[in-house]
Amino acid sequence: MAAATRKKAKSKKKAATKKKAVRKSAAKKKTAKKKTVKKAVKKKTAKKKVAKKKVVKKKAAKKKSASKSKRKSPSARKSAAYSPPNKHSISFTVNGALVETEAPAHTSLLYLLRDLGFTEVKNGCEAGDCGACTIMLDDVAVNACCMLGVQANGSKIETVKGIGTVDNLHPIQEKFIELGGIQCGFCTPGMIVAAKALLDDNPTPTREEVKVGISGNLCRCTGYVKIIDAIEAAAADMASK
Repeated sequence: MAAATRKKAKSKKKAATKKKAVRKSAAKKKTAKKKTVKKAVKKKTAKKKVAKKKVVKKKAAKKKSASKSKRKSPSARKSAAYSPPNKHSISFTVNGALVETEAPAHTSLLYLLRDLGFTEVKNGCEAGDCGACTIMLDDVAVNACCMLGVQANGSKIETVKGIGTVDNLHPIQEKFIELGGIQCGFCTPGMIVAAKALLDDNPTPTREEVKVGISGNLCRCTGYVKIIDAIEAAAADMASK
């Protein structure tokens, strides 16, 4: 009996050991399979990346060759980059004389007049602040720097030279000289034109009205007192005649 019992125990032990061995080999096979699958996936991903890089490189090369073929010679690029603006025919009168010229649409009236030789129209600020470029346009005082030349087409322009001459000064010019309203002279042309526009509209202005009338004109030299005195004296002189 004892021998049979031992025999049974041995056979059971062998069976258990065999089962364990089978399980281990199955687990090993499973792990090996997983690793193989992972390697295959990695290889596939790497292949895809390489293929994608090749496509990107090809596209970049195509673009480069296309841009090279589109490139122009330096002279062609220059002509394409800049083309002179179209000029427009303009005609107006300046101090009674007819002027016919051409200018691009963006040229200011200030630059146009000075280019035509009317340098009595002074270039001060180019922003409408100082009034040095004041002219009469159809009997209205305006800043030439704030207008385009093409806007003056068909108009009547008067500068300080149209108000009086060296031999025949206007009362405003006489009083500016007599009372010291003219000093460095840079602002004087615009100031005299502004004073003329004021007295044409209001022959007998008050001192406050004179101040308002020349408020768009700056002067660095006189402190304005002598200018205001000169305009008041000119108004009185003109009223007495």
